[in-house]
Amino acid sequence: MDAPGLLHHVIARGLERRVIFPQKSDFEDFLTRVEISLEKSPNQLLAWALMPNHFHFLIRTGSGGLSRFMRRLMSGYAVAFNARHKRSGYLFQNRYKSIVCQEDPYFTELVRYIHLNPVRAGMVKTLSDLDQYPYSGHSALMGKVSRAWQATGPVLERFGSLQRYRRFMEEGKNQGRRPELLGGGLLRSLGSLSDVIEARREGDRQQGDPRVLGEGDFVAQVLEKAENKLEAQNTIRREGKDLRTMALAVAKKAGIPERALFSRGRRAEVSRAKSAFIYLGVEYFGRTVKGLGAATRMTPAAASKAGERGEQLLNENTEWRSLFN
Repeated sequence: MDAPGLLHHVIARGLERRVIFPQKSDFEDFLTRVEISLEKSPNQLLAWALMPNHFHFLIRTGSGGLSRFMRRLMSGYAVAFNARHKRSGYLFQNRYKSIVCQEDPYFTELVRYIHLNPVRAGMVKTLSDLDQYPYSGHSALMGKVSRAWQATGPVLERFGSLQRYRRFMEEGKNQGRRPELLGGGLLRSLGSLSDVIEARREGDRQQGDPRVLGEGDFVAQVLEKAENKLEAQNTIRREGKDLRTMALAVAKKAGIPERALFSRGRRAEVSRAKSAFIYLGVEYFGRTVKGLGAATRMTPAAASKAGERGEQLLNENTEWRSLFN
């Protein structure tokens, strides 16, 4: 469930709920690492809040992938934190929790819920204080703190204006915890994603999953994509494919010589092949967009867009999906 374009509510906590941001320098170091990690693993960070012992993100995944972004961010911060505070051992409680969310009607509610965390916790007293608070994305939306890496545009576009966003926040400032924003419950009884997929194959079509927040059709679509990806990964593993053999298969499918993948060229069939190759390299072989862009003679920005086109190509075109057959 790491495909580009999905909306994720991400939560990570300190081990045994211990404090992970004890000092201002820790908050600042973490935010510097957020910026660096977003550069290396492009995603849209739409809303966020840092609390003493945990943090919340609202992320729309891009070509960089959520797991790579979070792994780089959390591991890098943990190493630096331990060195700075002369400690050793784990800092975070297991992995982060990620809930895939249907954009409507949850997008605006999640933005508000996440940004109001410091108010609910008593870290700031009023919404006016939150306007200036540097460790929540709300202050960047209000234009009080500059965060070039925060995707403020998509949020303000959803509300139509800054004034409407501020009024929406004011209307919800007295809301308490929102357990309905934390996903469903099927995995609590079935276990892993593989168990959920197996149950679906056997006819159990309950549309619930603690990592998916949305209506039944949306949940079904997300689970179907996850199932397709799992099957493709199993095929790759079973057949012993690597990135080189995948490059050969992509070139053959596009009707071009393999060397065309790694040369400059804008012919439609070459662009199509490069898009598929970049998507597959990132999604199934763990390569970076920047590295694959360099290999295929594309800028990181162009390679990122190509990867998105590659995902669409493999999702919508039966012939290209046969790469996994």
